[in-house]
Amino acid sequence: MKKYFVYLVAFITLCFLIPVLFTKSFQKAQETNIPQNEEVIPKVTYDYKKYKTVKLYHKKTKKIEELSLDEYLYGVVSAEMPASFEEEALKAQAVVARTFTLYKIVHNSKKHENADICDDSTCCQAWISKEDRLARWEDSKKEEYWNKIVKAVNTTQGKMITYNNEPINAFFHANSGGTTEAPINVWGGSGYPYLQAVATAGEDAYNQYASNVTVTQTQFKETVLKAHKDFKIDFSKKDCIKVKEYTEGNRVKTIQVGNLTLSGVEMRTLFGLRSANFKITMEKQNIKFEVTGYGHGVGMSQTGADSLAKQGKKYEEIIHHFYTGVEIKDI
Repeated sequence: MKKYFVYLVAFITLCFLIPVLFTKSFQKAQETNIPQNEEVIPKVTYDYKKYKTVKLYHKKTKKIEELSLDEYLYGVVSAEMPASFEEEALKAQAVVARTFTLYKIVHNSKKHENADICDDSTCCQAWISKEDRLARWEDSKKEEYWNKIVKAVNTTQGKMITYNNEPINAFFHANSGGTTEAPINVWGGSGYPYLQAVATAGEDAYNQYASNVTVTQTQFKETVLKAHKDFKIDFSKKDCIKVKEYTEGNRVKTIQVGNLTLSGVEMRTLFGLRSANFKITMEKQNIKFEVTGYGHGVGMSQTGADSLAKQGKKYEEIIHHFYTGVEIKDI
């Protein structure tokens, strides 16, 4: 009898103890979201303090030049933003450019082989040497303008914009047309949480705000046909060109063009428009694009930054206006 009692206790123990142990083990794996048979890979943390120099690839000469980070930023800020802009706007540009540079160095380290970044604005960001920059300014403004650039970089030295303690992909553009754009509407994908559509007043005071492009019906048709061989359009129909959907940044998201549905971004590229924020009107044999804004519209608007600075905003406030949920930290 005693023997059977021992077997009974052992059986009960096995029935209850093993499931409990298994359940606890499974719950632990679920809490950490790591499969038990998978190696835990630690998150890489970069030491941004070590990036004191930049290897710059010059696209025209195909040569690489090594510069101190600050010296490189003098060339970027003076190439990307008018020196006549407010000091706080220039400071914001300096911090944005520094952040953009660090992001590129870490995330696109193999893009230019032995270089960190290039001087082409269509690939990375624009850059100009001090000598070339001074040569393009009028003599009475050279010293004043260069000193403003240097001050903007030096007074924000070491500052970068972060999200989750990492530098952001700090996109910027010339003029948002009043509202910036979410990157998903420009390049697709899930986008970045810190890049949202935000409104900015005062950008209509700048010459980058409005522009027009006019083409003939023949030019319009030939241009679209080069990209889409099956394109057909009957210009006698009133709705042969019609915007179907707008983005949250007031840009054309999709547009019906004859038998095709195209994106506003593609239309911008096809016809060399300054932005995807446009209206189309047909005038006899011509088609007119009335364009608002200049650039892709993602991130900081440079004229918007200057407008905010004119309203008394500091560079930190300007940055927080254009980038959502970010922090400004020292490298």
